[in-house]
Amino acid sequence: MTDPVSLSGLPSAVPDSARPAGAREWGFVETLRGALDQADQLRQAADGKVAQVLAGTGGDVHSAMIAVEKADLSFQLMLQVRNKIVAAYQEISRMQF
Repeated sequence: MTDPVSLSGLPSAVPDSARPAGAREWGFVETLRGALDQADQLRQAADGKVAQVLAGTGGDVHSAMIAVEKADLSFQLMLQVRNKIVAAYQEISRMQF
């Protein structure tokens, strides 16, 4: 299995020196982390259901397929979000100031 994606090395949009004491992290990064965590949880749940079906320990194929499709849709959504972020970055990098 693959390791979950980590955003711990992602730089913050606001430098620590500019934040008031006790201020929360930038909302976009926090939202992205939550979405990645949710996608990873769905993948882990799908892996567990498929393992139950393969081991013959009472897992039904129907619920395993639903879990796999949920994980797939979640991954596809995250991929499209990434593509939009990359496209926005490329557009900004082409701008002349």
